[in-house]
Amino acid sequence: MSELSPPSIQKNSPLPVANESTSQNVSTDYVSTGDVSSHDTTSKHDQKIIGTLLVAAFIVILNETIMSVALPKLMEELRITASVAQWLTTGFMLTMAVIIPTTGFLIQKFTTRRLFIAALGMFSIGTLVSGVAPGFPVLLLGRVLQACGTGLMMPLLMTVILTLIPPHRRGAAMGTVVIVIAVAPAIGPTISGFVVNSYSWRFLFFLVLPIALGALAYGYKNLVNVGEPSSPKLDVLSVPISALGFGGIVYGFSSASGGEGGASGGGWGSPVVIASLAIGIVSLAAFVLRQLKLESPLLDLRAFGYKMYTLSVIIVGTLSM
Repeated sequence: MSELSPPSIQKNSPLPVANESTSQNVSTDYVSTGDVSSHDTTSKHDQKIIGTLLVAAFIVILNETIMSVALPKLMEELRITASVAQWLTTGFMLTMAVIIPTTGFLIQKFTTRRLFIAALGMFSIGTLVSGVAPGFPVLLLGRVLQACGTGLMMPLLMTVILTLIPPHRRGAAMGTVVIVIAVAPAIGPTISGFVVNSYSWRFLFFLVLPIALGALAYGYKNLVNVGEPSSPKLDVLSVPISALGFGGIVYGFSSASGGEGGASGGGWGSPVVIASLAIGIVSLAAFVLRQLKLESPLLDLRAFGYKMYTLSVIIVGTLSM
């Protein structure tokens, strides 16, 4: 995808020298990562960038939960069973489980703008496909495309915030992110219930689409490149191992919690659920061991060596369940 020419934030690149007549317009031309972190305040341009990413993150997270209430209507109109309809949720989560572990590599490999455009572009295309889907297979394809964009968007948001926001203001910024992450999925079922009772289920997607396209257009024009892309090594074997690990666990829990209406049906005692969880746990253990041995891991797990970080992750994960 061709790039426009907005200013790029390049690591350790010096600020250009300018005369007095142009000095007021120079600050956004070349700013190093270190310079950004040392500023006492965040520029209005940076605030707009972060605001755009927050809007995009809100939309993609909201989209995760809007389908749950609409499933009965979908089952009736598309003439599918509950176990088939559940794949609209299970397929979404499985796709995210595969995509998210690879985002560290992708963020190093490609520029911020490319990833933002790719993520929100795929999400928008998936939303359109879902809205006009003539049947279940096309609707499922649209949901998978949405999940690909969602899986890329959140890590990208965190990377940009940690780069543009000064260290002493990152706590407040991350608090805003937490609010977005908490509120979006909470109001999803409420919005879904209102829309489904008043309009067609397709309106769920047409409601989200213009907001996503607006954020995409603004980001395409104004988003800067944070840092410089590098050439990281991709451990190819780690990708399928992580897919089996995270995907197996997600599928197992999704199927078990769904009971007879789950993706496979049968509850916690189902052989499919037990096999999925077993494969997921074994694969995840193999993935962790492999990442700890690699010089350039697909997912850097060394951060869990810090007790406070590990404790925070456990607490957040527990509260999110």
